[in-house]
Amino acid sequence: MDTAFLTGLGLAAPAGLNAYLPLLIVALADRFTGLIELDRPYHFLSSLAGIGILILLLTVELVVDKIPGLDHANDLIQSAIRPAAGAGLMMAATSDWPALNPVLALLIGLVAAGVVHTAKATTRPLITVGTGGMGNPLVSLVEDGIAGVTAVVALVLPLGVLVLLLVFAGFLVWSTRRVRRRFGSALPPAPGRAGPGLHS
Repeated sequence: MDTAFLTGLGLAAPAGLNAYLPLLIVALADRFTGLIELDRPYHFLSSLAGIGILILLLTVELVVDKIPGLDHANDLIQSAIRPAAGAGLMMAATSDWPALNPVLALLIGLVAAGVVHTAKATTRPLITVGTGGMGNPLVSLVEDGIAGVTAVVALVLPLGVLVLLLVFAGFLVWSTRRVRRRFGSALPPAPGRAGPGLHS
């Protein structure tokens, strides 16, 4: 397996948690290091304007994602942005690898980021209800940390992405089940469903 594929996958998946953090890390790596080289049309990311825009968007994301209520609205907006960012990162990282068709790279990045985003967006409301919103900032910080570390490892040590993604996938499954078990009962019954003791 080509390391470019692992790098792309390691950048795409965390984009499902935070679209702008992996993008900014890639932009800075392209501009100031030799870890990755962005070809056209992705080279705009590492321009001064591109980096400035990413810093602005990331700042907004870091703040909004830690405010209960606003984070859910943000997740809804990001339902298109995060998978798109994952697709773009996968395509950018594998642009020099002829064995991978760009369309296939796009789909892989889209799915990788989309799956992670879905897990994030579906468990966050349960955490909000179960903790009264107190757990949202902490969970968001953990997500930011995971996204940042995974993106850096993808650039510095692509083979380490395999281990990280396996751990990441296991953590997603475990945390989703745990959150649903612990906080699912705190959610109000679905419309049309009678609560306990109200059956006719």
